[in-house]
Amino acid sequence: MPLRGIVPPLVTPLLDNDTLDVAGLERLIEHVISGGVHALFLLGTTGEFASLSYKIREDLIRLSCQFAKGRVPVLVGISDSAFTESLNLARKAALYGADAVVITPPYYFSSGQPELLEYLKRTMVQMPLPLFVYNMPVHTKVMFAPETVRAAADIPGIIGIKDSSANLAYFNQVQYLLKHRPDFTFMVGPEEITAEFVMMGGHGGVNGGANMFPKLYVDLYNAAAAHDLPKVMALRDKVLQISTSIYNVGQFGSSYLKGLKCALSVMGICNDFMAEPFHRFNEPERKIIQEALEKIDYKSLL
Repeated sequence: MPLRGIVPPLVTPLLDNDTLDVAGLERLIEHVISGGVHALFLLGTTGEFASLSYKIREDLIRLSCQFAKGRVPVLVGISDSAFTESLNLARKAALYGADAVVITPPYYFSSGQPELLEYLKRTMVQMPLPLFVYNMPVHTKVMFAPETVRAAADIPGIIGIKDSSANLAYFNQVQYLLKHRPDFTFMVGPEEITAEFVMMGGHGGVNGGANMFPKLYVDLYNAAAAHDLPKVMALRDKVLQISTSIYNVGQFGSSYLKGLKCALSVMGICNDFMAEPFHRFNEPERKIIQEALEKIDYKSLL
């Protein structure tokens, strides 16, 4: 510790609402590992976890650990509105060989910061694996405040945080409060700020685009860690081109996920079926994604 580098939040390849695209999942895992990623993160936002049945979640954990073959650490999202279900997922993750689990604040009911800290303490009493906290306020409507993160770092078994707030002021506050804990992993979600985050002392990125172009994001991380600013600027431009062209088709709230899955389908990696309530892009949008990939010259990034 700390875990460093690029950790793709793996998409969940599906054939229908309750069936994994198993061949696609294996291709995807081989694709990202061969691109040099440092770990895998299952059942995050990009993995559509909240739309998946527990059967699908368990199948995904089992098969992903099997396909990873111990080559990189496997992190498993166990976020749920029900405490018992989070623990059940954690036990399945431990059973199938995952290395750590990741949890957001419980969603639906709004928790105060003292309640969140109590929740983490109670969780860790029964947790079979090390745990990362996941700050995702846009979806959970609750955030782990900087002081709560500092206190959580003192709970045995909590080993890091993934922050998807896209707030560099938040990063600075948390980093300052954790300066006595260089072993505590601090990673960022939004790929648009990953380079700046790493150059400011962050440990890496949990970047959705690494599903498509793992080597690009690994190269960006390495350049940022080395403070190679000219290389950072060149690679960051490519990341921003991907972000603005692939993730914004149709201007839906779901455009990021639809665009990412559609791109993976165009690239021949996995199926682009979306779990309800969303549907995959239709042919007009798919054509836009295909043209965007060609404009990016995506084959040169593989």
